[in-house]
Amino acid sequence: MRMEQGTQMKHPSRFAKWSLVVGIVIVLNMFFNYAISLVYKAPEYPQPPQVVGNIETQADCLAVGGQWNANVYNVPDTKTAPTGYCDPDYTNRKTYEDAHKAYNRNVFIVLVILGIISIIVGVVATQEVLSTAFSWGGVLSLLIASMRYWSDAGNGIKVAILAVALVGLIYVAVKKFTYHS
Repeated sequence: MRMEQGTQMKHPSRFAKWSLVVGIVIVLNMFFNYAISLVYKAPEYPQPPQVVGNIETQADCLAVGGQWNANVYNVPDTKTAPTGYCDPDYTNRKTYEDAHKAYNRNVFIVLVILGIISIIVGVVATQEVLSTAFSWGGVLSLLIASMRYWSDAGNGIKVAILAVALVGLIYVAVKKFTYHS
């Protein structure tokens, strides 16, 4: 490239490059998460009725989908002593928790796939800022995916997640940063 006398090519500062990288990393992951939320709706907790009557028997409790809890305290035997108490929201809460675990697992899978794709794009990108941004964006996507699913995952799955992430990152490091002489 030939330059006119007295003109200089301007190179962005190191700060400007890293600002752009951080911006792409953040926006890329916000895009992933908001796009998923538009396509795949999170389960909603059912609205309980505004007025709940006093539920005093096990049969009435079970009829509304609740869980009856027998009294475990030593209460003197009187006509006014309750025989237990009802958790009327038990079935709704259990159904919601199960649906939310499945939702988090599915979002985890999608974010891991998007993270891996981002890392691959970062490895093959020839432009330095894009290579760095997509690589870090993919790593952040893997981190967000793991954090969302971590409490629901079993210990075996946790070890598998960490093993896959470690092997993938080592592979990228070797492929991207090994210089051939």
